Order: sequence, then structure tokens, then C-alpha cells
Amino acid sequence: MSEYKEIKGKSVNYLAADPDNAEAEGQIWYNSEAREFKSAIALEAWSSGTSLSTARGAGSGAGDTTSAIIAFGKTNPVPGVNVSPTETWNGSGFSSSPDINTGRQHTAAFGTSTSALFVGGSTPPGSALVESYDGSSFSETADLNTARANLGSATNSPQTAGLVFGGEGPPATGVTESWNGTTWTEESDLNTARTDGAGAGISTSALFFGGEPTASNGNKSEEYNGTSWTVTANLNTNQQGNAGAGASANSAISFGGPPPAPGVQTESFDGTSWTTSPATLSTARYNMQSAGSTSSVLAAGGFIPSPAAYATNTEEYNKSATVITAAAAWASGGNLNNATRGGAGIGTRDAAIAAGGITGSPNPAGPGRPGLSEEYNGTSWSNLPTIGRSPTDSSFILGGCGTSTAGLIAGGMPGGSGQVANSDEWDGSSWTAGGTMVDARQSPELAGVQTQALVTGGRDDPGPVKSTSEIYNGTSWTTDASMSNARDYHGSGGTTSAAWVAGSQTGTNTLTENYDGTSWTASGALVTGTYGAGHGGPQTSGHIAGGGSPYLNNTQHYDGSNWATSANISSARRNVFSSPNVADNSTAMIAGGTPAPTNVQSTEEFTGETSALNIETLTTS
Repeated sequence: MSEYKEIKGKSVNYLAADPDNAEAEGQIWYNSEAREFKSAIALEAWSSGTSLSTARGAGSGAGDTTSAIIAFGKTNPVPGVNVSPTETWNGSGFSSSPDINTGRQHTAAFGTSTSALFVGGSTPPGSALVESYDGSSFSETADLNTARANLGSATNSPQTAGLVFGGEGPPATGVTESWNGTTWTEESDLNTARTDGAGAGISTSALFFGGEPTASNGNKSEEYNGTSWTVTANLNTNQQGNAGAGASANSAISFGGPPPAPGVQTESFDGTSWTTSPATLSTARYNMQSAGSTSSVLAAGGFIPSPAAYATNTEEYNKSATVITAAAAWASGGNLNNATRGGAGIGTRDAAIAAGGITGSPNPAGPGRPGLSEEYNGTSWSNLPTIGRSPTDSSFILGGCGTSTAGLIAGGMPGGSGQVANSDEWDGSSWTAGGTMVDARQSPELAGVQTQALVTGGRDDPGPVKSTSEIYNGTSWTTDASMSNARDYHGSGGTTSAAWVAGSQTGTNTLTENYDGTSWTASGALVTGTYGAGHGGPQTSGHIAGGGSPYLNNTQHYDGSNWATSANISSARRNVFSSPNVADNSTAMIAGGTPAPTNVQSTEEFTGETSALNIETLTTS
């Protein structure tokens, strides 16, 4: 009898605990603690991701699920017009990228997110235009020999060695062309001229599958070996407008398509046959933009037949023993005891302070500004002592930072106008007056901790918006370097030596600046300008949520250079309490605020995407 090692080339390990890395896929081990044989089994599934900023279909993408660019296409209203804006995917969200030179639809693409080629398309009619992308801009390069749209490509090719095939001028064609980084060369034609199918592979090992102009073409597949095309196994479902990905002619995936096909189906190819996957798209659509490989795919946008519209939907396909256990999302938390807006947030998602704000509407003096404070433990809010400021009603539109046991607030607006220079410290049980700022200001923001804090911006009322900043050492405030842009009601995060600020009610509300402890420098713009938003996190992993006018429900994540979209909050609002001192953008909290015309008590908590091995216990049944 053969032993397991002789069959699989691996021993059955004896382990005290289950492994926690993807290398365990396919292995069998004996867990001595549980006294069971176990294995990490690969699963495949589609999961929802952060939406595109612009609804679009009939475009193309390049890259993978950690870094991709989505370009071209057309957008609503149906039938839509060609669009030039592009978007870059960073593995969790989208950010704006440079415009292409010529807007068009039904293009093909190959390469990476920083080195890609976008080929052909329709302006209409069919186009021979080719544009290259270097990670910062698009430039036109050598045209195709045959102008066409709805063509396929070897999607996993590098920018300098690609292959495109099929399409329509009209009519449908089987023309194949290879790219060497400089020029296009005609190669052997497809056996069946067709258009609107999908491609995969590289220039010496490619696959073209699905398509039209007749329904009988919809299940056809052909394989290219670097010289010629050979008919191979049919798809199980007729597909047109399907999307695809894959590393070679022996490893590909096809998904989506219009009626009468289900439009949610996924099939994989192993070089011999197509297998229908148990994983299906959550939204039936076709003419999607895609990027990735056989086991990891990004599908963005596309056309939804009913009601007819281009989509912002994003989904990710994964086939791995490492499965996504939770997509990034906001979830409901405990309600504030008081419906309040315009106060300061302190702390983290599960240990926060909501300090100050107003309980009335629109901006009452006196009873509506009582200097309230509450503490959050990750489940519920409890009332704390009032701040005890003089004047009491100055605890409105102020900034906060620090922890739930060592917090700091500064600035504010007394009555219905004016500004104060007050700062106050929280020690976990009571509020005490801190140092007085050099400049009185309302609507500033704070970054850092109680004993080393940075206050930025704000405004006088009446009077100008401020670009100034100050540093607090736990006792007194001193003037520090000014920002390049005056701003108020902005977002901020980080420390006194590595801070960020973004957005503003007054002036350009998309601007971002980074601080290095000495000076401010411009950084990547917000995807959507905002103010009065929830915010926090370090300079290399910050977030902004909601805010704006009209009220927004979007979330944007920052990596120190660029902003990208993330999961939406459920309730659009601004002037919220937030958690400025979270460790990174995998957690966040917002509470209160106003969606107009009244304040709310609701809290929302953000948790980033997590993953875990799919470990199964082996039995004899």
C-alpha cells in the first residue's frame, strides 16, 4: 500500500495547533490538542468590494486585485457617453487617476497598474488608437493595424509583449496582432471571427472565449500557442460581453454576460475543460472592467440589464484556502445618550470620548450647549462629568485628540458667534483647564496626544479662516509652521511629527497636506471633497467618513500619499464625533452629528476586511 508521502510528496505533520498561513493549503496534519486530522481546503467565492466612484461599463482594466487601473468605458444615462476619467484600485478602494487622451468604449488592456497598454475601442466607430500608462499619465503610441472595438487580449501580458484578437470594425474579425513594445505585427487569425468575448493569458499562451455575432459563437474557445489558434473545449454556457482573466491558455476564468445567460455565472478552465464554479456574482451584469488572475479577480462596474444602467458595483473573486471572513463594513453601535453634533472626538473605536457639541437645532445658545461629555466602551455610551468651561457654551465646533484616559480638546465657539482659545484635559475621571492657545479659534482640528498635540486651522467669526498651527507640550501652546492652505471643519490625524490634514468648509475641500514636524507639503487630493467629517488615523493609514454638503455617506482611506474609496456609512451626516487616535484605518467610529434638520444619537463602527484559513476536520465518512 502506498503511503501519503509517496502520493502527495508531503508528510502528515504532527502539530499542537493549526497553521495560520496559506502554505497550509492541501496539507494534512494531526492536531494533537484536538486529536483530529485536519486539512486546509481551497474555496472559491465572490465578495462585494468598495464601489467605483463613477458608474461605467464597456471599459477595461489592468493589474491585479491589490493594484489595478480601471479606464475608458461609458457611463449613465443609457446609452451613455464615452468617459475619460480613470480610477486606481489599491486592494480596498478606488482613487482618481489621470484622464485618458481620447474617451472611448469596448477597449482591451494588458499590463500592470503602473505599466499598462489600452488598445482599440470605439469612439464610435472602431478605433485603432493605443494609449500607454506609466502610473502617472497616458500617452498615445503606435496604432493597431486593424481598427476595432470589442476585442480580446492576453490580459496577463506585460506592457511590452502583448496580444489582441478578434473584435469588430464592424464587421466581426478574427485578426490577431502582437505587440513588442514598439510596433504591432499581424499574426494568424482566429478560426472563427467573433467579437465581444473575453481573453486571458500571455502573448505565447492565450485563450479567447465567448463572444458573438451569433449565439452559436457564445460558447466557443480557442487557444493560441504563439504561432496559431486551435479550437478547444466549449464553455458550458453561451456568453457574450463576458469578462475574463488568467495566467495562460491552461488557466483562465470567465464570468458575467447578458441575458439569456444568467449573467452571474463563473467558469474556470484547466487546459482541458471548463468547469462551472459554485461561486456566482451577486449582481448579474456584463461588459465589466476586470483585472487579476485565475484565482484572484477584480470585477468592477458593467451594465445591469434591468433596470438598464451602468453600475458602480465591485466584486472580488478568490479561490484559496485563505478566505475572506468579513468584508470591510460599517456596523451599528450603541446610541449616544444625547443627540448631539459639533463636538470633539477623543480616543479609539472601542474606547472613545464624545466631548461638547450642541443638543438643539439650529445653533442655540445656553441650554443647547451644556458642555456634555460621554464615554464609549465599544458597546454603549455612559454620561461623564460636564466639561466645566467658562463660558459653558463654548464647547461647540472644537477639536479633540488623545485617549479615553488622557484626552485633550481645544477651541470652540461661544454663543452664536466668536471663538475661544481654551483647551481642556481629561484624565479618565474629570476635566481640568489646560493651557490657553496663542490664537482663539473655532472649528480647528487636533492631532497627537494630550502631552504632545498639534492644533490646525479653524476660523475667527467674523473673520478669516486660519492656516496657522500650534504645538501643545502638556502645559502651554506655541506657534508652529503654517499650512499652505487655510482650512476649517477639516479632517486630521497622526502625530506632531507626522500629521495630515484634508478637506475644508471654506476654500478647496479636496486638498491634503502632510506635516513632518517642521513643514507642510501638498499630498494627494480627496476622491470627494468634504468637511465636518469623521476622521482619524496615522499619516500613513488615515480615514475620513461622511461630512459635506449635501451630506455624504462615503468613506475615504489615506495611505500617506493617495486617497481611495472604502465602505459607505449607513447614515449620511456631518459634524460627527469620531475616533482620531485609531492605530490605522482598519477601525473607526462615528457618532451623532446631523443629517438635517435634527441631530442623531446613532453610532457606527468600522471594521476592515479580515481573512482566515478554511480548515476542515477529516473524517472517514
